[in-house]
Amino acid sequence: MKRVLITGANSYIGSHVEEWLKKNPDAYSVDTIDMIDGKWKVKDFSQYDVIYHVAGIAHADVGNVSEERKLLYYKINTDLAVEVAQKAKNEGVKQFIFMSSMIVYSGCEEKFITKDTAPVALNFYGDSKWQADQKIRAIETRDFKVVVLRPPMIYGNKSKGNYAELVKLATKLPVFPVVINRRSMLYIDNLCEFVKLMIDNQESGVFFPQNSQYTVTSEMVHMIAKTKGHKIVMIPGFGWIIKLLMKFPGKIGGLATKAFGDSAYDLKMSEYKINYRVVGFEESILKEGRIDEYET
Repeated sequence: MKRVLITGANSYIGSHVEEWLKKNPDAYSVDTIDMIDGKWKVKDFSQYDVIYHVAGIAHADVGNVSEERKLLYYKINTDLAVEVAQKAKNEGVKQFIFMSSMIVYSGCEEKFITKDTAPVALNFYGDSKWQADQKIRAIETRDFKVVVLRPPMIYGNKSKGNYAELVKLATKLPVFPVVINRRSMLYIDNLCEFVKLMIDNQESGVFFPQNSQYTVTSEMVHMIAKTKGHKIVMIPGFGWIIKLLMKFPGKIGGLATKAFGDSAYDLKMSEYKINYRVVGFEESILKEGRIDEYET
């Protein structure tokens, strides 16, 4: 029986991992804790084998943010994460799993990330995750194993962020441009299985879980629309326009890059000795194809 504490009660990822582990109640005892009220500071961590730290601020609007708001990202994403990790270590927790992100590479010129690519954060959001990533790994010891996960965009049932926006586009637009790009993504069930394997195998190190194949945005939108029963016409020949839009400064360029730019890990970085891709890409879209799961 592994005793697991997930920080960030009711968070999207935390809730799914909790549900995933609880499918096997003989193997895992799972608790969650809210980090907002500060009660975690007096909670006894020594009763747990593993702490999975999910709590943090994500989906940042980095366009026009006050210095006070930026400091909050560092307070939550960096300082809180390190403080929780240090408390876990001090109280004898054997393994600490930290939810970092591919965002730590957002400032890199290359958009195809290999094992030799050094993280460079583009803004305060990415840097707040990168600072925590480094500081938590620095306190690892033989008796306190640290796992850092740097997944790409996670999608699934009622996920927020870019995938929810793609669902809205796929169910509203009559036409959509065909643009060939390459993006790493990770379905929520595959992440849950990967976290389970990290716990089962008492792993330590930095990991890059992703689906077994890259995603092309246009193909994904077409598949979502088809699954939801919406007719959308895919129009080729718009690649040059999209590339032009991606060069625009500000919000327009940012949105075009998010939707159609390349952002991928080398697939070799994401291999693991046990298969964690329990759901394939097409199956994942079919599973999430229920119209009532998203506000459209």
